[in-house]
Amino acid sequence: MGGDHAPDSVLDGLELAAERHPQARFLLVGDEARIGGMLARRPRAARACSLRHARDVISSEMKPTAALRQGRQSSMRIAIDAVAGGEASGVVSAGNTGALMALAKIVIKTLPEIDRPALAAIAPSARGDVVLLDLGANVQCDARNLVEFAVMGDSFARAVLGLTTPSFGLLNVGSEELKGDDRVRAAAETLRESHIGPNFHGFIEGHDIAAGTVDVVVTDGFTGNVALKTAEGTLKLMRDLLRQVFTSSIPARAGYLLARPALDRLREWMDPRRYNGAILLGLNGVVVKSHGGTDALGFAHAVDVAMDMVTHRFNDRIREGLAQIGKPVAAA
Repeated sequence: MGGDHAPDSVLDGLELAAERHPQARFLLVGDEARIGGMLARRPRAARACSLRHARDVISSEMKPTAALRQGRQSSMRIAIDAVAGGEASGVVSAGNTGALMALAKIVIKTLPEIDRPALAAIAPSARGDVVLLDLGANVQCDARNLVEFAVMGDSFARAVLGLTTPSFGLLNVGSEELKGDDRVRAAAETLRESHIGPNFHGFIEGHDIAAGTVDVVVTDGFTGNVALKTAEGTLKLMRDLLRQVFTSSIPARAGYLLARPALDRLREWMDPRRYNGAILLGLNGVVVKSHGGTDALGFAHAVDVAMDMVTHRFNDRIREGLAQIGKPVAAA
């Protein structure tokens, strides 16, 4: 029931997801009277879904504290309860981000090995897709948190991006070993000596994100959120400037016609729907947040991410990785 275009975009997305994942089964939670007939008009989704009624909806304006107190009969809470109770392996929602994060942390809880969950996402780079975390779940982090984020990012890149040996780096103010504060340097020292140490690139800078220097970018939530919002603003600026350039004169319009095939490929490569789905890592279940304004294709991609995490035993990978942190590389 959450999102700017719900429930249509969610149901259309499930129609696509059911085609991509014919063996998957979905528990659809919402206003049964409203969505029952709509689901019947989407045959693939209808065959793959079971419908559970929820009388309430957590609005986009509701504060997380209010959602915890008042949202027990909401579609979001019932879906999260299904994961906490083992009835479902994961939850995908386009609803209120703060409420989803708060409910997931309180109800599903973190893995015993994890101090704090992290918010991760996939972004484009010059060398392919890159994983970024944390993107805002933890404004302040210590060295232990950064090490845990690195293990979770490594596991996520293996499960979702299909990489066998993903490289990773710690975002810092410089690439030299002496740069940064004590927590970043301490995390780097631990990671170098860990079982994933051979894939540790070291410190990276902001420009390395777009360059694709590493497959996984690890940082605290404050820095990660600033980097993400800066990248989003830069992409919007590029689109606006290209629009201005190609509409500035008749020759420019003619040039657009010649360049259109290449621009179409660029637009497809940078399509935000391909990267829809922020993931709350470190919980005792899979939690994926779809952008509220996405369409069916974007929501289906968020479901794809959740399916990959479940299929590739993402949480088991995290447990195995954290169990080896601190062991000598040779022994690991």
